[in-house]
Amino acid sequence: MSPSRPTRIRHEFVEAMPEQLEEGVLYVSIGRRLALHRCLCGCGQEVATPLAPREWRLCFDGETVSLFPSVGVWGMPCQSHYWIRRDQVLWEKGMSQEKIERLRRREREEIEGPAVTAPREKKRSRGRYWRGRER
Repeated sequence: MSPSRPTRIRHEFVEAMPEQLEEGVLYVSIGRRLALHRCLCGCGQEVATPLAPREWRLCFDGETVSLFPSVGVWGMPCQSHYWIRRDQVLWEKGMSQEKIERLRRREREEIEGPAVTAPREKKRSRGRYWRGRER
């Protein structure tokens, strides 16, 4: 890991992803619907963020890029978590394993829909119904 975490990245729009990824660069291929970079903590792991409505979205304002939602590198030893906003890197605090699992479940549900459960039995009302005033 690098001693200090970066606070800015540089983006490059590319047709094809390069063989070697440069540290601190977010490579964006619109045709392949993919953004790729080395983990920004400095561990060197490759991080792929598929660009799709139910995965990551990329916003280009003419000068900078933002990636939504945040990047959580949960499957790697560093478990880095950061946002990329207008070419700036905003670091999040570490998360417990329980919180990571909860977040992963929520993200899966957003992509796949909620888990199907058996329908609940309707409860009978024990109260009285208001019928209105009789004349």
